[in-house]
Amino acid sequence: MRLVTFNLWSGRAATSGAGRAKPVDLDLLRAAIRELDPDVLALQEVDRRQSRSHHADLAEVAAEAMGARDHRFVPTLAGTPGAMWSLSGPLHHHTGEHRPASEYGIALLSRYPVQHWYDVPLPAIRPSFKVMLPVLRQHLTVGEEPRAAIVARLDTPFGAIAIANTHLTWIPGSGIRQLQEVTRVLGELGDPVLLVGDFNMWGPLPRMITGYRPLAEHRTYPAAKPKRQLDHVLLRGRGPAVVNSRAVRMAVSDHLALVVDFA
Repeated sequence: MRLVTFNLWSGRAATSGAGRAKPVDLDLLRAAIRELDPDVLALQEVDRRQSRSHHADLAEVAAEAMGARDHRFVPTLAGTPGAMWSLSGPLHHHTGEHRPASEYGIALLSRYPVQHWYDVPLPAIRPSFKVMLPVLRQHLTVGEEPRAAIVARLDTPFGAIAIANTHLTWIPGSGIRQLQEVTRVLGELGDPVLLVGDFNMWGPLPRMITGYRPLAEHRTYPAAKPKRQLDHVLLRGRGPAVVNSRAVRMAVSDHLALVVDFA
């Protein structure tokens, strides 16, 4: 069984220029997913009906590319991140007749059947806050995007396994509280539990907060010259044996894909 967590960066391909990206190439994205060949795929920064990604449903694109049997997209906001947006998904339900024109969130995809899905809303701790910009020597007030987690109970060759995918805020204190909340919710599920995703934290902090065991320790960000591990795969309880793990640079994203192969 191969498990992959990958911050998709909306399917964009990084260039040598800081903060710049090439236009989204859906064929390039499909090729990247096929190359990874995951049985279970956790994605973050996933677009649906965004103009920058050709109004495609990137979760559907990835599901088709890997041959997923089941998948789920959980939008955390309606609109465009970094521009005009409002709450969406598990934080603000929309009816089919009033579906937002564009959404953004996380997704979990599986070649194995899913017994149950659970959505865990992690609203922004602070709707707005001030950050210091040293270059300008002034504070800037910004809005923090809402966050969420997806949990799936999978029927795998190893038996039932719960897998949770999340993308936490980059604000240190808020990110810790969000990870604590995910861990609390997962405490209601039986072992084994895999917690994966982009935690926006590094070092021993994820292990210390959750009490889970890390299964892959590799630098994943930034993709060009990885300096820190922001993406993680953690295990609670006894799970299948890990035979290999690695961080792989793909043709898309500013993160490396974190891959774990189980016996």
